[in-house]
Amino acid sequence: MLILGIETSCDETSAAVVEDGRLIRSNVIRSQEDLHERYGGVVPELASRRHVTAIIPTIDVALQDAGVAKDEIDAIAVTEGPGLAGSLLVGLNTAKSLSVAWGVPLIPVNHLEGHIYSNWLTDQENDPTFQPPRFPCVCLIVSGGHTELVLIRDHGHYDVLGRTIDDAAGEAFDKGARILRLGFPGGPAIQRAATDGKMGHHTFPRAWLGETYDFSFSGLKTALLREVEKYRREPLRPKKVVSTEPFPVHEPPEYAPNMPTADIAADFQDAIIDVLAQKTAKAAQEHRAAMVILAGGVASNSLLRKRLDSLLSAPLRYPEPLLCTDNGAMIAGAGYYLYQRGIRASCDLDISPQLPLSTETSLA
Repeated sequence: MLILGIETSCDETSAAVVEDGRLIRSNVIRSQEDLHERYGGVVPELASRRHVTAIIPTIDVALQDAGVAKDEIDAIAVTEGPGLAGSLLVGLNTAKSLSVAWGVPLIPVNHLEGHIYSNWLTDQENDPTFQPPRFPCVCLIVSGGHTELVLIRDHGHYDVLGRTIDDAAGEAFDKGARILRLGFPGGPAIQRAATDGKMGHHTFPRAWLGETYDFSFSGLKTALLREVEKYRREPLRPKKVVSTEPFPVHEPPEYAPNMPTADIAADFQDAIIDVLAQKTAKAAQEHRAAMVILAGGVASNSLLRKRLDSLLSAPLRYPEPLLCTDNGAMIAGAGYYLYQRGIRASCDLDISPQLPLSTETSLA
């Protein structure tokens, strides 16, 4: 069964063709990093405009790379939420139009469920070593917009054990990188800087939130800001900035040359990873998980993987870096399992920017 997956929840325009929920026939991702870097984060209006111009060419390339014609596609899976409203509308309306024009079913996919199913994907047609995740498993979904700890009992059966009560871990990385003048996106930038740094010189808080599995990173960002303020260099006279940009351009502060950026980045990263890894390991032990899986952009963080390897007794599984980002293959992969359970959508389907991950959502 061939499913075309369409993903436009944030700032990546992506389309992919996946066979039987497992084999990636194509996976085309058009990034917008060059567009948003100057602003220090994603500008929703600019993201949706770029999706409009990129979506059809991206789908065309995905079909071409997969070596299939449109009449060979059995269904179209598309992200309905959560995400940025304007971005979601582009992908959803495109998918609905193609569903009608091609006469194939439309499958609505929760973006978070898509991230989970990135662990079921491979690009190797005959890979004897490939084994899908085993149930029950604990999944840590950690990205720029989401941080959730989920117990997966079977396909479509999710118990959300905990989630962030303020900022997502990926958002903390992005804002931390802005404070440290390391660039965008923040996760990879801080990881690169931390490679040259030494941990233990700067104390950052960990929000354990009692015995819960919830997360909080807003206080950590404030602590980072206070730490780097010690090294801030104010100009002798205020600069008058004249800009023709349609949105405010990120102007990072100037710091003294002796600021230990790499050391600060290393301790800041460790504070985030410590909480993520400890709570995930605790959940895996409490719920006797057969496997722990990672999903989302921060799942590619090498320190997170190393820390979990040292804490877990259960096997750890994570996607390759490309599949950790937002991509159409994960939407097509999740769409296959939804299709098998009879999930379909009509042309009345609308976006749901705040769509939660729940068993009820997946089985509706």
